[in-house]
Amino acid sequence: MKKRIKKTYICKDIKDYTIDETILTDYHPKVGDVGIFEIIKIGKHKTVEDEDKRNARIIACDLMMAAFGNRYATAQFEGYVPDKCNEELHILGAGGIVGVVHSMHYNYIDIGPTTIRLVGLVKDNWGNVMNTKLNQQSNIASFTGAAAAETKVILSVGSSMDSGKTTSAAYMVNGLKNAGYKVAYIKLTGTAYTKDCDFNYDLGADITADFSDFGFPSTYLCEESELLDLYESLLQKVITIRPDYTVMEIADGLYQRETIMLLTNPRFKETVHSVIFSAGDSLAAINGSNNLTSWGLTPFVLSGLFTASPLLINEVKSNTMLPVLNIEELSANGVEILHKFENKGNLLKAL
Repeated sequence: MKKRIKKTYICKDIKDYTIDETILTDYHPKVGDVGIFEIIKIGKHKTVEDEDKRNARIIACDLMMAAFGNRYATAQFEGYVPDKCNEELHILGAGGIVGVVHSMHYNYIDIGPTTIRLVGLVKDNWGNVMNTKLNQQSNIASFTGAAAAETKVILSVGSSMDSGKTTSAAYMVNGLKNAGYKVAYIKLTGTAYTKDCDFNYDLGADITADFSDFGFPSTYLCEESELLDLYESLLQKVITIRPDYTVMEIADGLYQRETIMLLTNPRFKETVHSVIFSAGDSLAAINGSNNLTSWGLTPFVLSGLFTASPLLINEVKSNTMLPVLNIEELSANGVEILHKFENKGNLLKAL
C-alpha cells in the first residue's frame, strides 16, 4: 500500500507490522484486532483521533488503521464486532473503534455512520493478527484493592451519557488542586477517545489515565473480573505520583451494564472513598442518588446538567438533604463539602 495510512489513537502502540490482504473473507475478528480500513462514505464521523491525539480529517478513499470493538452510547451508536469482516463496516468511535452499528440515536438517522471496508489485517512478525488488548496484556494487574489504599478514590458517576459527570469530575479536580492536593484522574469505562482525560488534565490533574492505555477499544461487554483488573492496573499507573485523591469517572448511566456491575460489587465498593453524582434533571438527581444510597454509595454532592437551571436546583433541594453544587461551586466549595463528608464518616467510625 503506497497511500498514507492514518493511524488512530487506539492503535498508537502498534509497531513493526505487516499487512495481510489475503484472508479477509473467512476471518472472525475479536475485540482489539487491528486492521487497515478504507473510508467508503462519510457519515457521522468526519474526523478520527490519530496517534498524536490530533483530530485528523477523513474523506472517501482514505486509509486508516483501527481496531474492532463494541460500543454502547445512548446518545450516539450501539455497535458490535461482526462475525465476519467481509461486510459493510462502520466507525463506531473517533478514537479508532470499528464494527457494525446495531442501533443509533434519532439525531443520526438521516446522517448514518461513516462506512468503511477492511482491506487488510495487521500482523506481527510471526504472522499473528495484532490486537491492542493482547499487546498490553502483560501490563494488566490482578485486582487486590491494594492500589486503592494508596489514594482516596472519588467516583464521578451520572444518570446517563451526557449528564455532566466528566465536567463535574474536572471541576472537582480543579478544586482539589487549588486546595493544594496532588490529584489523579481516571476514566475506567467508556469508548476510547482522549477528550475527557485531556479536559481533566487542563483543569489541573497531575496525571490522567484511561482504559485505552491498556489497549481496550472500549469496555462494553467486558467481564466483571476484567473490569476489576483494569481498575487495579489504572490505579497502579497513577499512584506512581502518590496522589492524595484520584477522581475516577465511570461512563454512562447507573443502569448501564458495566456501571451497575461495578457499583453493586462489594469488593469494588470497599475501595471507594466518596461519590459525586451528576444528573440531567431533578427526577434523575433524586432517584439516582436514592439508588446509590441503596447500594451503599451515598453521594457527598449532587451536580451535573440540572444545576444550569435554578428551577431544577430548587426541585432537587426540596427533595433531598444532599448538597447541590454547580460546576463553579464544585471548584470553589467542593473540597469543603468533601471534608465535611470525611469528618462525618470518621465520627461515625469513632462511635
